[in-house]
Amino acid sequence: MSNNYTIQQAAVIGAGTMGRGIVISLANASIPVLWLDNNPQMVEAGLKMAEDTWAQHVAKGRISTGEASLRRARIQQVGNYSDLADADLVIEAVYENLELKQQIFRSLDAVLKPGAILASNTSALDIDAIAAVTKRPQDVLGLHFFSPAHIMKLLEIVRGAKTAPAVLDAALALGQRIGKVSVVAGNCDGFIGNRMLHTYVFEARSLLLEGAYPHQVDSALQGFGFAMGPFRMYDVVGIDLEWRARELAGKGQDVAQVQVDNRLCELGRFGQKSGKGYYLYAPGSRQAEHDPQVDALVQREAERLGYQRRSIGAEEILERCLLALVNEGAKILEENIAESSHDIDLVYLNGYGFPVDKNGPTAWADAQGVAAIRERLLQLAERFGAHWQPTKLIEKLAASGKRFADVKEGNV
Repeated sequence: MSNNYTIQQAAVIGAGTMGRGIVISLANASIPVLWLDNNPQMVEAGLKMAEDTWAQHVAKGRISTGEASLRRARIQQVGNYSDLADADLVIEAVYENLELKQQIFRSLDAVLKPGAILASNTSALDIDAIAAVTKRPQDVLGLHFFSPAHIMKLLEIVRGAKTAPAVLDAALALGQRIGKVSVVAGNCDGFIGNRMLHTYVFEARSLLLEGAYPHQVDSALQGFGFAMGPFRMYDVVGIDLEWRARELAGKGQDVAQVQVDNRLCELGRFGQKSGKGYYLYAPGSRQAEHDPQVDALVQREAERLGYQRRSIGAEEILERCLLALVNEGAKILEENIAESSHDIDLVYLNGYGFPVDKNGPTAWADAQGVAAIRERLLQLAERFGAHWQPTKLIEKLAASGKRFADVKEGNV
């Protein structure tokens, strides 16, 4: 088996939003792509979208008409798995369902040549569970693109327990070739970015029940420099995505923190795409307008769940959302899911709109001083419970006067 894993022919499975963005990224970088979806019309719609994207680039003078036709010519629609036999890399980009992904990887394993790389664009699922259904787990890894994949800079490369070093190297080289900021992450629920996002959003949602309103939380975080607050972000990506995922998984729907989301979704308020979510949107506009009806809904839900609402200021909002990111980032470092604090910061700067002038969550924490961060976490633990306990890593760094930047591969 060759160990140099050169990628001359790629393939993408799935022609939804993610698949489309990935195909465009590859074609833009002169990589020929075979495109397969069990619904051929999805690929046709995807090709039309790619053509429109390039036509806009031509109109803006970014590329020539010749370049646009070259890019289009690199994409070939195929009808069967057997058509992918000679691909050097296949990226699966179907929706987040482990059984479905495993079924696809079994089919790929049966037809792909030895030495081909099998990648999943999952944003949270277990890469090892996907690799385990193949006879070549050393060739399997995660390539988590961010949506829209042809615009967003970040690429999380997820190493499975058995991923060969040469396969990781090939993925890093690919990331560079397609112009991405690539970060290698270990395999855990949500990898680096979404695992941290989960704790951040949990705090934001808790703040709603305790007394804040969506527009207050967003304006505090945007005031700090975030591209957008969590509730505006949910309106952009669609509040219904997590709601449907909870329904599918048959778990998580009864957690207090998601009840506001559930009520919004039951009202068909999915975000920008439906003209209303946490905010209102005028027809054809992306401008988020404050909606007093949402404030009333938040208040009703909090009361129904037995919360005593209180007035919450911007300072507490920032404190809890930022320190949730920092403490989770510390756990990720401690578990060696990220190789360095710099990698965590790259993920947050390039995928999650963290303010550029603050250099990322762990760099921000280093600037505050880890001992001060530890004190603030202890105060939060006293008020809000044990999930705020500073991690062992923070205790160690505070005791030795070191910084997150000093941590290498989980060790100080």
